[in-house]
Amino acid sequence: MIPAPVRAVNSVGRWLRRPRPVANPRLRLVCLPHAGGTAGAFYGWAAALPADVELVAVQYPGRQDRFAEPCLRDMDELADAVAQALLPLLDRPVALFGHSMGAALAYEVTLRLEARFRARPRQLFVSGHMSPTRPRDRRRDLHLRDDAAMVAGLTELGGMDEAVTADPELLALLMPSFRADLRLIETYRPGAARPVTVPVTAYTGDADPGVPLPDVAAWAELAAGEFAMRVFPGGHFYLVDRETEVVADISERLALVR
Repeated sequence: MIPAPVRAVNSVGRWLRRPRPVANPRLRLVCLPHAGGTAGAFYGWAAALPADVELVAVQYPGRQDRFAEPCLRDMDELADAVAQALLPLLDRPVALFGHSMGAALAYEVTLRLEARFRARPRQLFVSGHMSPTRPRDRRRDLHLRDDAAMVAGLTELGGMDEAVTADPELLALLMPSFRADLRLIETYRPGAARPVTVPVTAYTGDADPGVPLPDVAAWAELAAGEFAMRVFPGGHFYLVDRETEVVADISERLALVR
């Protein structure tokens, strides 16, 4: 899946993009993309969220307007950087949403906000990713394959646009970010996973080949507070076809946050 093209949005430093700035938001929803993804994956959500919720999308280095910067290949380094980048926006309550690699990153960022900055997000939404408590032998090895095999694996997951695979020059430009992100998430080893103090909602597709439903349900083990789980029809990128339903569910849950 290749997100929407870059468009003019409000930026907060290098890391954060606000497609629809809100003058006095009640809450900010921080969205973290999948491996190879960009902030633009979430721009369409902004208009569908409640008017008092400001969407903030994270832009990883090594892509789009950050193309010249080296990609990060270590989860701790990335999570540290994102948590630090969020500090100027903590004058309002925040919730975090992450899909696939972004789900694990959202969890790690939440841990850092709680432990280092005494900032407690109101909600953690994790999508399309197994709980960090699950066995590591199920993790994939796409980052170790040659380019053709890696693209084939991403295509199987639904993570490649046909227009990109048909354009060798464009594909060559995107391959470094794909490989770096896959290396990051496939070598991610959280050790003794720690619970977060915030409510956790887990989303997944019922036909995701790499994320069994019990492994998604295991996020409950990391939720010291409330836990909920919703299963949508679809594969790993179920949220593309089910975007309206996903955003509606998030909006309903955020409406309860005060």
